[in-house]
Amino acid sequence: MPDTYNSILIAGCGDIGCRVAKLWLAKRPDVYCLIRNDKYTESLQGSGMRTLIADLDDPSSLKNLNSHKALIYYFAPPPDQGVIDTRIGNYLAAMQDNVPQRIIYISTSGVYGNCDGAWVTEDDAVKPSADRSRRRLDAEQQLKSYCKRTNAERVILRVPGIYGCDRLPVARIKQGRSVVKDHNSFTNRIHEDDLARICVAAGEKNKPAPIYNVSDGQPGTMAQYFTETARALNLPLPPEISWQEAQRVMSPEMLSYLSESRRIDNTKMLKELGIKLLYPNLHAGLAACVQV
Repeated sequence: MPDTYNSILIAGCGDIGCRVAKLWLAKRPDVYCLIRNDKYTESLQGSGMRTLIADLDDPSSLKNLNSHKALIYYFAPPPDQGVIDTRIGNYLAAMQDNVPQRIIYISTSGVYGNCDGAWVTEDDAVKPSADRSRRRLDAEQQLKSYCKRTNAERVILRVPGIYGCDRLPVARIKQGRSVVKDHNSFTNRIHEDDLARICVAAGEKNKPAPIYNVSDGQPGTMAQYFTETARALNLPLPPEISWQEAQRVMSPEMLSYLSESRRIDNTKMLKELGIKLLYPNLHAGLAACVQV
């Protein structure tokens, strides 16, 4: 499959985008990163990537992107407000006459909403309860419509919390932020290195499914995540409070996360993409961070 792409283009070349780019650069040289300005051009090009400058909020800047038969990774975040992702809309509109072969989009497992701790597969209904997840679902639906019109392939990766050495809640733990001791809301996660490898596998797979759940398959609670991180890094354990107390003192955003509970089934991802996770559980991922 990689030999059939004219090029590889990553829209939203942040940390995960750069990880994916580096993995592809080990296979082929024509990896392009779409960036908003030239602030990071030198560092990206120094890593072997080619850069394209365009603003996803400005449709006129997207007109000259060569995406014909390309592999597109769309990692750019949606706007901060509302329930519509205007940015992916602008991007897809710019490719109406310049159709890529495949588009891979990082969405969120939040599109499933609260499932009361049940295991969730790709066949389960979506019912996002927060606007941040509604924007992601809107992007999924726009991508589905675009690919239906153009016959481009789509792969949607529904991703939970991403963690890694530079993504751990160290500042929060050092600040003595509390965790909820009696609220068994399941959360899910994936290590950043495994996510990048999954993105590449989705690009290499012949006839991939349109949707894959992504996780390490080992859900836990938010309290467990913070406590295990503190232990691994030899930091003070976070204080525990009740759910009743949390509703008084925690931010609306954190309460929103805690109000959703689901366990993500990653069977399809492992089987169809042929992935063997480097970090199949939180313990393994934290151990690797301590060794760095």
